[in-house]
Parts: sequence; structure tokens; C-alpha cells
Amino acid sequence: MGLYERYLTHRIGRYEADGPDHVALVITERDLLEEGAYETLTDFFGWAFEYAERVTVYVSVLDAAAVPTLRSDLETVETPRESAVRGPDDETPADAPIQIGIGLGGKHEFTSAIRTLATSVDEGDLEPEEIDDEAVEEHLIFPSEPDLVIKTGAERLSDFMIWQSVYSELYFTDVNWRDFRKRDFLRAVREFCNRSRRFGE
Repeated sequence: MGLYERYLTHRIGRYEADGPDHVALVITERDLLEEGAYETLTDFFGWAFEYAERVTVYVSVLDAAAVPTLRSDLETVETPRESAVRGPDDETPADAPIQIGIGLGGKHEFTSAIRTLATSVDEGDLEPEEIDDEAVEEHLIFPSEPDLVIKTGAERLSDFMIWQSVYSELYFTDVNWRDFRKRDFLRAVREFCNRSRRFGE
């Protein structure tokens, strides 16, 4: 670890606030075309688990034809803990310390959950008044709420985890994924610890 990384780690340790328990990262399919992109992803998992218990990665996709190749690559990438990869056609919730979504937008995920609940109501297995936040969350592919969402490359959100990240701390960096280093991750954690979380209040 370099001198600056040690400095940032020291600063983070001086905050009374806890670090993020669940870190989410938003990158693009183009980011993964860069040389060393998957090695950086493996490094990212290691950095994140120094603080968090769960890591979610979302890869936004412009070309749906790229999903199978991305999925194959991401299912075999080296990870420090068990991972669960989900794509646009998956409906099974991801329940693993590392969750990876490929081209699975939040609107699609939310719509699918509502459709499932509506079917249950139609079949008489569920009363409309029984539908609440918990009922919706039980039918999401990525049910856990991230504490910190890191978006690289631009200050623009994707529609990933639009339900789950409503109270998340958002950290935008103009550093592109190909240049993302541990110091950039530590800056995000430092910023997280420096903010006062209000959870919408």
C-alpha cells in the first residue's frame, strides 16, 4: 500500500461513523473491454471487503448481444467470496456476498416484482392490502440496499437498483474504470464516513 493509501486508511479509521456494510459499483460493458479491467475488478472486491460484508456490481449494457459473453467472463472472474451473477432474463434473487448484475435495469426488476405480486392477487394467494415494501423487496433480484453506490466515469446514474438505492450515499468520480485504483475507492469510503446519513429524513 502506498503512502497516500495509508493516509486515507488512517483518516477513515478516525471517523466515529462506521464504514459501508454494502458497497455497490456501477460500470459499463465498455469499461470491461479495457486491458486489465477484470484484474481491477478482482482488486476492487478485495478493497471493498476490508470494510463491507456485501458487494454488488452492475454492468450497464448497450448491446444486449454482449450479455452472454460478459456473463461467462464474470462468472469465472476471481473473487474472494461466493458470487451470484444475474442477467436480464433472470428472476431468481441473488443471495451471495458478491452480486453481479448485467444489463438488468431497475425498472425491469421492479416491474417484474409487481407483475409477480399482481399474479398472486389474481390467483387469490395474496390480498391487495398485503402488498407493502417488504412484499416488493422479497421479489426483487437484488433485494439488499447498498449503503454506498460508486459510479465511475461520469455524474450520471443508471436505472440499476432504483428501489434499493433510494437512501444510499452516491459517490461519483470522474476517474474512468481503466484508471480506478485503491486510492479512488478509499476516497469514496472517506466521503461516505464524512457524510451524515439521513435515510430520507
